[in-house]
Amino acid sequence: MAGVLIDPTRAPVAFGRRAVPQLFEELQRPETGRRRRALASLCDLVHDPERLYQTVNGGFLEQLKVLLTDEDPSLRAKTCDLLHLLTAHSVGRQALLSSSILPPLSQLLNDSSSSCRRNVHQVLNRLAQLPAGADALLTLVPKLMLKLREEEEEEEEVQVLLLSTLSCCSRLDALPALASDGVSLLQRKLSHRSTNVRREAAAAMMALSVPEDGKRQVCEEAVLPVLVDLLQDEDVEVQANAAGVIMYTVVITTGKQQCLDLDVVPVLLHLASKKKEEEEEEDVERRRRRKALVMYSLRALTALAEAPDGRRLLLEQLPLLVERSEAAEEDRDIRRAALTAVRVVTWTP
Repeated sequence: MAGVLIDPTRAPVAFGRRAVPQLFEELQRPETGRRRRALASLCDLVHDPERLYQTVNGGFLEQLKVLLTDEDPSLRAKTCDLLHLLTAHSVGRQALLSSSILPPLSQLLNDSSSSCRRNVHQVLNRLAQLPAGADALLTLVPKLMLKLREEEEEEEEVQVLLLSTLSCCSRLDALPALASDGVSLLQRKLSHRSTNVRREAAAAMMALSVPEDGKRQVCEEAVLPVLVDLLQDEDVEVQANAAGVIMYTVVITTGKQQCLDLDVVPVLLHLASKKKEEEEEEDVERRRRRKALVMYSLRALTALAEAPDGRRLLLEQLPLLVERSEAAEEDRDIRRAALTAVRVVTWTP
C-alpha cells in the first residue's frame, strides 16, 4: 500500500521492496510533475544502502539514461543528482561504469542548466576517484580540457570539480591532457583568486609534469616562475603541489637551469628545514600535507644538487640538510630524503 503523500514535492512511496520499482514505474509516466516527484522520492530512498543496491542492480539505470535527454531541465538536473547519490557507494560507481550511461551524461557538460552541469561534474569526479573510473573518463579528457578553457566565469565549485577530475585522470595517464594543451590551460588557473582552484590546478599540473613531454612543456610555457611564487602561498597544499611540479621538472637540465635562475634554492631550503616543533599543534591532515611539502622540497634540492651551481649553493647551506638528516625525532622518510640530499651535495668524483 502506498504511503500518505505529505510533501507535495515527493511521490508517495510503497512499502518495503516495492518502493523502488513503484517509483521507477512513475518515471515512465508522461506527466513531468509526476516524474519530478518520483525522482525526488528516489533521491531520499537511496540514502538507504539497501534501496541503493536495489536501484543499481534492478535493471533501472537504463530508465535514468532516458531521463538525461528529457526536455525539462529540472528533470535532467535531478537525474544527475540521483546519479551523484548513487556514486557515493562503491556498488553504485561500479554499476555506472558497467552501464552505457557515461556518453549521454557527458553530453550534459554543455547543458543550459547550471545546476545540471554542476551535478554532472560531481558524478564524474566521484567516478574518477576509482582507477577504473579514471580510465573510463580518459576519452573525455579533451572535452574536459575544452570546458576548462570555456569555464572562466563558471562557479568556483564547478572549476574545482573539473580540475580534480582532470588530476585523477592525468595521474593515470597524462598524455591525453598534454595533447590537449593542458599545461597552458592549467597555468592560467595557478594564479586564480580562489585557494581551492589554485590547489587543484597545481595538483593537476603535478600529474602532467611526470612524463618527459610534460616536463618540457612546463619549461617552455614559463610555468616555473608561477610555481616558485606558489611556494609561498598561504595554503600548505598549494605549496606542496607547486613543490611537486618543481621536483619533477628539475629532473631535466632545462628545468634545473630555469629554477636556478629563479633563485629557488633558498625558498626550497626554508621549506625543507622547517622545524618539527613548529608542527606539533597541527592536526593529522595538516601534518600529512606538511610532510609532502618537505619531501618534495628535499627531492627537488637533491636534483638541483646535480648541477654545479646548485651544488655550490647547497654546500654553503649543508648544515641545514645534515641537521634534518640526523634528527632522532624526525620522520623516517624525511630523514632518508635529507640524507640522500646530503650525499648528492657532498659527492665527489
